Amino acid sequence: MRYKASLITIGLILVSFASLIVAGMTGSVVIPLSEMPDALRELLDGQPVSLAANVLDLRAGRAVTAFVTGASLSLAGMMMQALLRNPLADPYVLGISSGASVGALAALLFMCAAWVVDAAAFGGAVAVCLLLYLLARRDLRGGNAADGGTALLLLTGVILSSACIALVTLMLSIAPDSRLRTMVFWLIGDLSGAPFRWLPWFILAGSLMYTLRNARALNVMALHAEAAATLGIRVGALRKGLFFISALLTASAVTNAGSVGFVGLIVPHACRFAFGPDHRLLVPSATLVGGAYLVLADTLARTIIAPQQLPVGVVTALIGTPVFLYQLHRLRK
Repeated sequence: MRYKASLITIGLILVSFASLIVAGMTGSVVIPLSEMPDALRELLDGQPVSLAANVLDLRAGRAVTAFVTGASLSLAGMMMQALLRNPLADPYVLGISSGASVGALAALLFMCAAWVVDAAAFGGAVAVCLLLYLLARRDLRGGNAADGGTALLLLTGVILSSACIALVTLMLSIAPDSRLRTMVFWLIGDLSGAPFRWLPWFILAGSLMYTLRNARALNVMALHAEAAATLGIRVGALRKGLFFISALLTASAVTNAGSVGFVGLIVPHACRFAFGPDHRLLVPSATLVGGAYLVLADTLARTIIAPQQLPVGVVTALIGTPVFLYQLHRLRK
């Protein structure tokens, strides 16, 4: 099992690198594969001189941001499904992304700078997360492990999400036409102009380490939910860890690219169908596949009707809907 998991993980790492290379090559100006090594060398030296190196410099930051966003969403979706014991759970189910939307759209409405929009989005997500924890902390501390002990948490998240959506609708209805397009693109999910940041990578690395460390505990909760506590699993601490880590991942991803849908829902399911439910393999595979998937979706979004660009959330939704329906059909069979 360990040998097979290592082979799968190495293979997915190679696929992830391949997706980044495809994103760097593809666009209105195509970079031949033969020119990629020299362009990469110029970028690493910090002196892009050739046309290929300058074009690659423009695309590389967006591709890397797409990867960390997709990986964060996929890992957060897998953690939410484990926390809520619900196959339909995704990173947005508890309203954390809706809080980010309220903050970002309020900043866009008042024509704030880009860094203020990012800070407002992150602050809105954190505020909803803390309010959700205060209102439903009993569900995270204990409860019946058989049903996840998360009924109150889920209902509270849905109510907070509805309130945030109402605020978003209000802001869209009063926004002037000059700002409406930017606000709608942010809501759908868009990576154009997304800057490269180190913070999302640190958040993803720390979250990945935490989840891998608790992968065996997640397996026990999935297989023996009724007796998880008697088998030595600190259920309350694990639930709180899953909640806060997935909320942090969601806030980081939404701050980067807006509300990109379907990545956190379909990628964990696809990895379960392909590689099995063992979280020791599911965690790294979902992270890598989610990152590669969003990189390729963003590449398609900026090339399919070039020079115009589509919001990447539209592409993920158009791809994700038939894929998820197919997964449901396979699940019924």
